[in-house]
Amino acid sequence: MTEKENKNMNVTILRKLPPVEDIIKAFPLSKKAEKQIEQDRKEVKEILEGKDPRILVIVGPCSAWPKEAVLEYAKKLKPLADKLKKNLKIVMRVYIQKPRTTTGWTGPVNQPNPFKPSHIGEGAKYCREMMVKVVEMGLPIADEAVFTHNAKGFIELLSWVAIGARSTEDQEHRVFASSLDCAVGMKNPTSGSIEIGVNSVVAAQYPHVAVFDGNEVQTSGNAHAHLILRGGAQGANYSAKHIEEARGYMERHKIKNPSIVLDMSHDNCRVNGVKHEENQIKVLHEVLETLRKHPELTKTVKGLMLESFTKAGCQKVDPKAPEKLDRGGLSITDPCLGWEQTVEVLEELAGVKRK
Repeated sequence: MTEKENKNMNVTILRKLPPVEDIIKAFPLSKKAEKQIEQDRKEVKEILEGKDPRILVIVGPCSAWPKEAVLEYAKKLKPLADKLKKNLKIVMRVYIQKPRTTTGWTGPVNQPNPFKPSHIGEGAKYCREMMVKVVEMGLPIADEAVFTHNAKGFIELLSWVAIGARSTEDQEHRVFASSLDCAVGMKNPTSGSIEIGVNSVVAAQYPHVAVFDGNEVQTSGNAHAHLILRGGAQGANYSAKHIEEARGYMERHKIKNPSIVLDMSHDNCRVNGVKHEENQIKVLHEVLETLRKHPELTKTVKGLMLESFTKAGCQKVDPKAPEKLDRGGLSITDPCLGWEQTVEVLEELAGVKRK
């Protein structure tokens, strides 16, 4: 097909994609890892249900690129996660899909090399291999669902999924969340509206009829869909007041397993419109102080999110100077905490007593 042969779509076929089954076969998951994912999903759900008192921590690079640096980070995180597992359930961010406010790099699944044109077939191989290697290390992983049509080959590797601020009001993403077996966090939208964020949780917990793989199907509804507060256009929304507001909406809607994950990054860590990685630590300390003063909120606040990589900060990609890019674990999107900061933060979190 060429652009002219389909008058209803402004598309041009670039290339045929390899069958997903071939990519899965090329980068298989061991039986041991499959069982580990099943166990990790169960543990995350039990935290949300209030059966497990540990804190759920979603931590890792803003964007999972480059692969070598992501795997090196995972090798560091695994022993730390084991050391702190009595008090923390650590799930590593391996975010291969990036939503953009306008335009920009949409992640390694679409463009595995930011200096070359998009190549989704190669991106799928690149990301599947990377994710499998992290899971085989024994770490549960998380991703944001941006491209729901491209989930096969990845979704079975995940122990936790996020629906982002730009997608949370989208019906397709709400139905997708409703269909998932693993827990899914629904972010409040970029406006910062907590009510809309809770509406998304309601939709994700509800059964829907949809089209899937050539069939008309009914989703079961995701009883472990929960709210992520990430701030918005009006500023941060992690205070006791905001948490109480969210609890009120969830109670009104009779949300199952009412839970909140607080995002230390994004609009919760902006100062004068600018994000700086160290602001995440400030936000974390304020959250911990809030929970100390209001211990009843720990019944609802079940987890935290942090953006962290090997090196602190971020860098811009200069298309004309690929040789200048630091490929050793410095973010090319949002600023991240460095490794030393990450260790300090997680060890501090592990020492927090839950009421």
